[in-house]
Amino acid sequence: MTIEEIEKLLRLPEINTFEGLRDLAIMECFYGTGMRLTELINLKLNDIYFDEDLIRVLGKGKKERIIPLGQAAKKILEKYLAIRPQYANKSVENVFVLKNGKIMYPMAIQRIIKKYLNQISNIQQKSPHTLRHSYATHLLNSGAGIRVVKDLLGHENLSTTQVYTHLSIDHLKNIYHRAHPGASETKQNKRRRS
Repeated sequence: MTIEEIEKLLRLPEINTFEGLRDLAIMECFYGTGMRLTELINLKLNDIYFDEDLIRVLGKGKKERIIPLGQAAKKILEKYLAIRPQYANKSVENVFVLKNGKIMYPMAIQRIIKKYLNQISNIQQKSPHTLRHSYATHLLNSGAGIRVVKDLLGHENLSTTQVYTHLSIDHLKNIYHRAHPGASETKQNKRRRS
């Protein structure tokens, strides 16, 4: 998804309702941290370190990783968590809950994401992974190193992260054409005679 599409998406939820605020917090977490669906579902209240702007997730293979928490996600999470106690069952430590107070489950989150994505995008895959994919692609397009993105996503191998680079190839080509003296005929003519 483009940055513009993401911005439209994040303006859709009605944040004056519990579900709208929760849905926005879910989308901000996916796009703002790149976490996986299971990581989001299993996120506990004590996994968010607001003072340090960090989130701890338990990834694949039970591997723990720490992810930076951006200000947009932090702000909406704080608002959501302020009203969460009115809805969540007392015994539930998971951050995201259904309106009936129970823990969110994968299909519920997938439906939420699909509902909002249907309103703004014609992309084929409308799932939480779309936001994770956009997170990685936007980081790469903005100059983040692939090894940093690999660590943020919790990938074991660099080859897994390289899947996200295909969308940034156009970005790299644009930079190359603007910056390299031999990239275009005009620049080449200025540099040397044929």
